[in-house]
Amino acid sequence: MVAIRLAALCLLSLLWPAGSAWALDLVVVVNPGCAVARLTRDDVINLYMGRLRKLPDGTAARPIDLLTSSGQEKQQFYQRLLSRDLSEVRAYWARLTFSGQASPPVQAETTEEVLSLVQRNPGGIGYVERSRSDARVRIVFELGDK
Repeated sequence: MVAIRLAALCLLSLLWPAGSAWALDLVVVVNPGCAVARLTRDDVINLYMGRLRKLPDGTAARPIDLLTSSGQEKQQFYQRLLSRDLSEVRAYWARLTFSGQASPPVQAETTEEVLSLVQRNPGGIGYVERSRSDARVRIVFELGDK
């Protein structure tokens, strides 16, 4: 009986539409003292890919990224934002870092650390699940499915 249930669960996981049930409701957040009310998708891409070093209000940007081992947030963030997987993002940053053109975002181990770093830095910008966002940060961009 247990084997039948296990087989049914495995089959169900194969048939379930990829990403739809497990998609996280991710938002981009900034320090609440930041004068930026909204960011565009292009703004977020350029900030996280090292092309912009300042937020639209002129504050020096400090993008904060999650470590890959932190869960699905990082994978879904880059997939939805850039339509790229993490190996492509890592290769991009390896080229930029090696050439001395830019440094990758600060790495945080947990969502709690992202929230704390954004709160402590005037130019802090990070991504978290909407349900984890609180008064320490302000939402400036919502990542829909791409």
